[in-house]
Amino acid sequence: MTLQNILVVGGGTLGSQIAYQAAFHGKNVTLYDISDEALTQAASRLARLSPSYQEDLQASPAKTEATESAIRLTSDLSAAATDVDLVIESIPEIPTIKVDFYSKLAPLLPKEALIATNSSTMLPSRLADSTGRPDKFLAMHFANMIWIRNTVEIMGHARTNPAATAEIEEFTREIGMIPIVLNKEQPGYILNSLLVPFLDAAFKLWGTDVADAYTIDRVWMLATGAPRGPFAVIDVVGLRTAYEIFSQQPGDVAKAVAQKIKARTDQGYLGLETGRGFYTYPNPAYMQAGFLTALGDEKEQSTVTV
Repeated sequence: MTLQNILVVGGGTLGSQIAYQAAFHGKNVTLYDISDEALTQAASRLARLSPSYQEDLQASPAKTEATESAIRLTSDLSAAATDVDLVIESIPEIPTIKVDFYSKLAPLLPKEALIATNSSTMLPSRLADSTGRPDKFLAMHFANMIWIRNTVEIMGHARTNPAATAEIEEFTREIGMIPIVLNKEQPGYILNSLLVPFLDAAFKLWGTDVADAYTIDRVWMLATGAPRGPFAVIDVVGLRTAYEIFSQQPGDVAKAVAQKIKARTDQGYLGLETGRGFYTYPNPAYMQAGFLTALGDEKEQSTVTV
């Protein structure tokens, strides 16, 4: 079956990117979120993607305008779930929220519809029963800035029908992505199994005041030759996601990290999507001359320390 009618659930950073990428490649896309306010924010995110597609993929303004216009925005779940081939869920990384949503969604969908979670932390087997169709459920994990970092990690669970995995693999190619099918469930998939411990270590150094974010990034970049440090990567991932993860972890260090992240998000410093996270965009400090040669000097002025 060709997966043509796509429902993306959640218009946050990745949800909006998934919706845009699918529509850009000719899929019929509906983007659902819980309120008109959330949809207004999603529409702004979609509009901000067009210049990136024009610059990075040489898409014409006419093509990006058509892509934006083709995405149907709605807060009516019943209407959104009608005539859907594939649901891609990209809502907060909180198990109770996901389970509750799937329980509401399942009876509204066509019998043959597939469901994929974009969760970066949870195993599909943990959520499968709540979908009402465990054989048609798997994980489909996109990396941020998907139009250029175009990998999708596809991870089924013990009850996923191989035919569903094959359909998702083909759909991934159809929307310009590279499918990577995992052999078995793994928390964090491949990418986050490598990335999360790296960012976790950086956050704990920062959260316990061992060093500020710029110093940590400079050390990493100087010592390894990497083009960016962990806090530049965190700006791409988004500080809201980082807060969700640390706020659910036990222990005093995690609590301290979560509080410091919240101090930034409360001021609207969410990362690349808002133009300010640990760095200010465009032209963040780590890309400017002298960043690596002036340890401790010329830090950006901020009402929240880095």
